[in-house]
Amino acid sequence: MRGWIIIAVYDKLVRDRIPEIINANGKKCRFSQVSGEQLIAGLEAKLLEEWREFLDSERDVEELADILEVIDGLAAHLGSSFEEVLQLKDRKRSERGGFDDGIWLEWVED
Repeated sequence: MRGWIIIAVYDKLVRDRIPEIINANGKKCRFSQVSGEQLIAGLEAKLLEEWREFLDSERDVEELADILEVIDGLAAHLGSSFEEVLQLKDRKRSERGGFDDGIWLEWVED
């Protein structure tokens, strides 16, 4: 009689080297490559996943690095680059400021 085979189903976008790492650990996996809208949707879902992991980690900066990696991938697959995103960030900081001073807007009179 054969033993049970346990398969964990992930059905999500992972980093490029994950199948290689799984195989190196003596395990088997099935993967495919996606592109276009499926890739963008996978990256968007991954961004939410990484954001939740950051919140659950009690603000571990390593989780912030994962968020940046997903943003880098999103930028590239949207026809931009991480460098362009950083330039846009810097422009907005120059025009409107950053979040260094902890300004909490309570109300605005119209």
